[in-house]
Amino acid sequence: MHEPAHTPVLLDRCVGLLAPALLSAEDVVVDCTLGMGGHAEALLARTPARLIGLDRDPEALRRSTTRLAPYGDRVTIVHAVYDRLPQVLADLGLDAVQGILFDLGVSSLQLDEPSRGFSYAQDAPLDMRMDPTTGVSAAEVVNTYEGRALTRLLKEYGDERFASRIADAIVRERTRAPLTSSARLAELVRDAIPAATRRTGGHPAKRTFQALRIEVNDELGVLRRAIPAALDALSVGGRIVVMSYQSLEDRIVKAELVARSTTDVPVDLPFVPEGQQPELRLLVRGADKASEAEIADNPRAQSVRLRAAEKARAA
Repeated sequence: MHEPAHTPVLLDRCVGLLAPALLSAEDVVVDCTLGMGGHAEALLARTPARLIGLDRDPEALRRSTTRLAPYGDRVTIVHAVYDRLPQVLADLGLDAVQGILFDLGVSSLQLDEPSRGFSYAQDAPLDMRMDPTTGVSAAEVVNTYEGRALTRLLKEYGDERFASRIADAIVRERTRAPLTSSARLAELVRDAIPAATRRTGGHPAKRTFQALRIEVNDELGVLRRAIPAALDALSVGGRIVVMSYQSLEDRIVKAELVARSTTDVPVDLPFVPEGQQPELRLLVRGADKASEAEIADNPRAQSVRLRAAEKARAA
C-alpha cells in the first residue's frame, strides 16, 4: 500500500511547549488526534513521558501503531473520538495527565487516500467519515437532507455565500439519480456558483466539502465537548496545545482558553484573593502561525493557528 508523505505541522513548537510539563517517566501526554504519529513520535523521542494516542480512524491507528512500536509499553493507543477522553482516562486508571495535544481537522492520510472521498480534486465515493466503520456518510447527507437543512449547513460550516444555489442544485440533481461521487458533487457546486466568482478564491467546491466533512463527523460538537474535558483532565502545571485550521474551530478553542485564563476580580483590587486566580496561564499571545519557510515546505501549514495554555490551579 502506498504510504503518503506526512510532515507534522509546527512540530518543534508543539514539542517545545509541551516538554516542560513532561519531565519524568511518570508523566503522561495525550495525543488526541494521533493520525500517523508524527507529533507523538517526536514527543516520545524528546521527553521521558508515556503517551496515550487517540484516533477515530482505524487506518491511522494501524499506521501509527507500526510507527510507534519501538517505544513499547510507553505507548497506549485507543480507537476513540477525542471527546471520549474522560472515559479513556478512567478506563486506564488515570485521574490526570500532564500534557494534551490536539491537531484538528482532516489529516494528510484522509486527504491523500482518494477512496475516502474527502478531496474534491479526485473522484471517489462520497464518504468523508473519519471512521468509515460507523456513522452517516456525505452521500447520505446530500441525498437525504432537505434543501433548507443543506443551505444551513453550507452557510454555517462552510461560510458559503451561494449556499442556497448549491443546495437547490443538489436537490434537483438527486431527483434524477443519487449523488455518490465526489467529482460529480464538485462539478455540481462549480456549475452552481457564478462564473465571475469561480475565477478567484481557490476551488469552488472547497467550502462545500469542508461543510459536509464537519457535518458528517460532528467536528464542532465533538470539539465543544472535548476542550473543556481536556482542560479538566490536566494536572496543575500540565500543558495543552491546540492547532486549528479554520476559524470555526479556532473560535471554540479561543473562547474556552480565554474564559479560563481570566478572572472577574475588579481591576482596582490590589491583589487577587486566594481561589480567585485564573485556572489557566496562556503560553502564546494570540495564536502562533507557521513561518513562510514551513509553509513553503508544507503547504497544509498555511492556515494553522496554534494556541497553548498551562494549568495554573485546580478548577
